[in-house]
Amino acid sequence: MSTPNPQSDAPLDEGVSGTPVDRARVRRRSKRRRRLGNVAGLLAALVLTGAMYSVFAPAQAAEDSTQSAAEAAGRELYARSCISCHGNNLEGVDGRGPSLIGVGEAAVYFQVHTGRMPLARQEADAHEKPPIFSEEEIDQLMAYVQANGGGPTLPSGDLRNGDLAEGGELFRLNCASCHNFVGKGGALSSGKAAPSLNDADDLTIYSAMLTGPENMPVFGDNQLTDEEKRAIINYVQTIGAQADPGGAGVGRMGPVAEGLVIWVVGIGALMFGIFWMGSKA
Repeated sequence: MSTPNPQSDAPLDEGVSGTPVDRARVRRRSKRRRRLGNVAGLLAALVLTGAMYSVFAPAQAAEDSTQSAAEAAGRELYARSCISCHGNNLEGVDGRGPSLIGVGEAAVYFQVHTGRMPLARQEADAHEKPPIFSEEEIDQLMAYVQANGGGPTLPSGDLRNGDLAEGGELFRLNCASCHNFVGKGGALSSGKAAPSLNDADDLTIYSAMLTGPENMPVFGDNQLTDEEKRAIINYVQTIGAQADPGGAGVGRMGPVAEGLVIWVVGIGALMFGIFWMGSKA
């Protein structure tokens, strides 16, 4: 009668008992399980990566394709309408036009959207006129100049969400000396003039502050923060739309009563009539 072998009857999966052959077999099975687990984990990671790529890559590719198409169309527009003054590589042409390197899409928007560019002829001021490009074409020109020259970009969101009182104070300190206290514009030296802001839209005012066209200084973020620019726009647009309390605005010259204006004009007309009749007599 044989006695049972306690080593052969022990569980082989524990890896601590059994014959050497059994232990080797257990180790091989354990390695196979680990390999299968690794392969399964790798396959799961590949499937997850593919799923994520399929979700995000088409949108990014479409955006890049749209941007490339806009830039290519902008290059053609530039070659037809701008290259003679601003050069082949945006470097400018002496005596004709400045360099566009570093001006960014903000300068393109201001100059082209307001019809100042293309310039009809060399003058002291580039006067505002109806734009010759459509909104889509302006976007294409902006894409081309921004991609090849860099510079300030256009802001987004509500451009009037700044503090009204702060905007009024900042406008009087930085803008009123040229644009008048209520944005009606005014004459400058050498035949130049600061334009009226009455009909300017929010983005035009913001892009002008970013780029400093002609005699206007550049108000970068070191001079006026984004919040301060929005406050100024809020002030300019508010006073342009706000009705004058108490009657006619008299050109917003200040707190002048209508009666005083009528009295001065009436007395002036009366004195003119008296002197005219005296000269005839």
